[in-house]
Amino acid sequence: MKKIILILAFFGALSFGFAQSTSEFFKTADAFFKANVSNGKVAYSKINDNPETLHKLVSLTETISVSKNDAKAYQAFWINAYNISVIKGIIDNYPIKSPLDKAGFFDKTKYKIAGESITLNDIENKKLRAQFGDARFHFVLVCGANGCPPLINKAYLPTTLEKQLQKQTEIALNNSNFIKVKKNKVELSEIFKWYKEDFVKNGSEIDFINTFRTDKIATKSKVSYYAYNWNLNKQ
Repeated sequence: MKKIILILAFFGALSFGFAQSTSEFFKTADAFFKANVSNGKVAYSKINDNPETLHKLVSLTETISVSKNDAKAYQAFWINAYNISVIKGIIDNYPIKSPLDKAGFFDKTKYKIAGESITLNDIENKKLRAQFGDARFHFVLVCGANGCPPLINKAYLPTTLEKQLQKQTEIALNNSNFIKVKKNKVELSEIFKWYKEDFVKNGSEIDFINTFRTDKIATKSKVSYYAYNWNLNKQ
């Protein structure tokens, strides 16, 4: 009987430790984004001068374990981990004018996250897109450039994730600088070109966009793509 109690206590302690670590991660991430992000721009110089909170966040991401069985916690963790890792990658190479100035920024540089050695592209494509097929991820994963949808000044949380995904997608797709409509023509971000398969599962790109727009685009509009702005999204 004593052995059973000890075993239960052991696994209970593990569960408590896991809950504490994820809770601390989301809390620390939220405070970090609030302190360093404004109007979609990141205070890289400020972070570079005082990187302690970033280092703490990176350390937290290394050992946290999340399961796809808890989909919202899993998605929220990996979205935040992606955005934090982008910032870390920029700080590791600071000063830098664009993430593309560092060769392999997205597909070669690896980060230790959740016990894995993983690239930014792997987070986006393997941890999120391949597992859930939600095109709204493209409007919350921020690549450190002005061409990206804006980074919000708070963490994505399991309890608010659905509303946050919806809101950020609506903000991007109703932004005239992101979706450029000119009479019977519409210019789209190259995000729609690079990940077209994600946006045409239930119709055309315009059908997808109109799902989130207040001012609908004519379905027969001619679609083209404007050049992506890779300049750093700095304050």
